[in-house]
Amino acid sequence: MKCGVLGSGSWGTALAQVLCDAHHDVLIWGKNEEEVREIQTNHTNRKFFDVQLHPHIQATLNMQELSDCQLIIAAVPSFAIEEVVKQMKSYLDHPVLWINVAKGFHPKTHALLSETIEQCVPNEHVVSLIGPSHAEEVILRQLTVLNAVSHDEAILKQVQEIFSTDYFRVYTNTDVLGAQIGVALKNIMAIASGILTGLQQGDNARAALITRGLAEVSRYGIALGAKPSTYLGLCGVGDLVVTCTSTHSRNFQAGLQIGRADGAKAFLAQNQKTVEGIFACQIVQQEAQKRGIEMPIVQAVYEVLFEEKKPSVAIQELMKRELKAEF
Repeated sequence: MKCGVLGSGSWGTALAQVLCDAHHDVLIWGKNEEEVREIQTNHTNRKFFDVQLHPHIQATLNMQELSDCQLIIAAVPSFAIEEVVKQMKSYLDHPVLWINVAKGFHPKTHALLSETIEQCVPNEHVVSLIGPSHAEEVILRQLTVLNAVSHDEAILKQVQEIFSTDYFRVYTNTDVLGAQIGVALKNIMAIASGILTGLQQGDNARAALITRGLAEVSRYGIALGAKPSTYLGLCGVGDLVVTCTSTHSRNFQAGLQIGRADGAKAFLAQNQKTVEGIFACQIVQQEAQKRGIEMPIVQAVYEVLFEEKKPSVAIQELMKRELKAEF
């Protein structure tokens, strides 16, 4: 199968290699001329990985070269998905299978990212490939298991077969809403986890955060119509654990810097990377308040990011909340 990848970043590059290992033809489109040239010429992408890539991966600066693809992965940040997918759609004269791998929400409409793509490509199949997966491990062909998410079970089985290798295993999940909420909200919790580490808190604190964080993610998702069982799976507790405990996580690293400084102001002024949890936090805070959903951890992270509250103060306020039963 001819597969295109929109985005020459870490996750797009790692998934391109998975597809090559699964014996597909892969072409990456990117905007960064240096990255694209390096992938095409040297089969490396050293901005993200210190490894040799699969020799059959190809790369281009010309998006139109992906016009004969049968499958296209949208591996760009959430804020860019709508624009990039619309541009790609303008070059296509046939339906393709679209794979969303971003985790978050549309910055203006707050829609799920799969819904955002569906609006750009009506009557075409869109599947989200999401779950506990760091590109830094996938590129080394370390064992990874995640979800293909869609309402169409036949298409999900097709995606399973397309992506599965001896190190990359795909399970299907039809809870489109719940799965995408889970993988978006865990980024907020990962920021909180990084903050705890930056403030020199230990394993006890992180275990509590992950557990209570899962309670908030589940509460939010179920209130919006998600299946409770989703949060016991890969797009729930699975993605939450890996993102809250790994230094690979950009959201964890953001929280770490904020915690060490006991404030977000300097980080937000200097940061040039996409930290999806920051965008998600603002959106989820607004939606939770509107719907009356109790989310104290999200509220605390929001106050640190957007209201200049000191993380040390926010943590003390969480610890001093009214005592209550866990369930």
